[in-house]
Amino acid sequence: MSIRDIESVEEVVFMDEIFDCEQPRRKKKSYRARVSPLEMYSDAEFRRKYRFSEEGAIKLIDLFGAQLKSDGRGGKLSPDLQILTALRCWGRNEVQDDSADLHGISQQSITNVCRRVALSIVQKKQMYIRMPANLDEEVQKMNMFSDICGFRSVVGCIDCTHIRIPHVPGNEGHYYINRKNFPSLNVQVVCDASLKIMDIVARWYGSAHDSRIFNESALKLKFEGGQFHGRLLGDSGYACTPYLFTPVLRPRSRKEVRYNAMHVRTRNSVERCFGVLKSRFRCLQTGFRNSLENIKLYIVALAILHNIAIIFNEEEFPVEEEVVEEQELQPIQAVGRGAAVRAAFIEENF
Repeated sequence: MSIRDIESVEEVVFMDEIFDCEQPRRKKKSYRARVSPLEMYSDAEFRRKYRFSEEGAIKLIDLFGAQLKSDGRGGKLSPDLQILTALRCWGRNEVQDDSADLHGISQQSITNVCRRVALSIVQKKQMYIRMPANLDEEVQKMNMFSDICGFRSVVGCIDCTHIRIPHVPGNEGHYYINRKNFPSLNVQVVCDASLKIMDIVARWYGSAHDSRIFNESALKLKFEGGQFHGRLLGDSGYACTPYLFTPVLRPRSRKEVRYNAMHVRTRNSVERCFGVLKSRFRCLQTGFRNSLENIKLYIVALAILHNIAIIFNEEEFPVEEEVVEEQELQPIQAVGRGAAVRAAFIEENF
């Protein structure tokens, strides 16, 4: 090798050294240690923290886990860890930072995990939240309500509940302020006698009247179209119709008094439904800190999980604070055909 060749090689090596110095070496990514909560707690402690028994949680992972599998790149989160992280966030209403620390996940990942899990749950909404599909199913629902105290022909109980949300900025923010003077979504629910949710509307702002939400719902159109043989029970915030019976505001006979008493006992199913739902998932009682889009998604996902908990025969959590919805300020007086049909029903059955 000539002297010229040697000098050329030395120059290349020298330039490579300069290049290496100028380009910082890529740091190797490190991930927190992750241990499955299924291996950490007793069944009682696990249930308190994750709102399902260990057996129930494993069933949830079987139901929704396939949709949550990652491609394996980076520090992938297993489906079971994603589902359990979301359950703990929703059930205990813990600050995301705390939940992230407990599960070895970055705080920024918690919102993504919860949204991903909620989407996988909501994809199966039609399986778990639905009105009776045929007469046999409808008769079964009516018989369950009749077993409470003998009130006939009831297919569901309807009411609304307020879910606290963060302040909504902009020109539309004042629409979300409810009559108790805090921002909320007014969520309509129809449940059966076993407290399963059969219909839910989770998109209305807090100042919306209960009756308006029902009047503009797809469910009302189905009742008006004669799709159901039974009827709903609602409070005096709704208009009395042939398919939605409300209490008699000023009962004048023993039959009307008895009707009102049985109406209250039967319609109490929806109040109990709210109590059980909010006690299992505390975020529904104390409020969310998420975006409005995610809150609406989470509410529906939690309604599905509520129904699944009933199917799994999961033990209910004590209702720490009874969920008793405030009566509308101006009850709607029953008039017209609805009042006439209700009067005939009272005369015949009470």
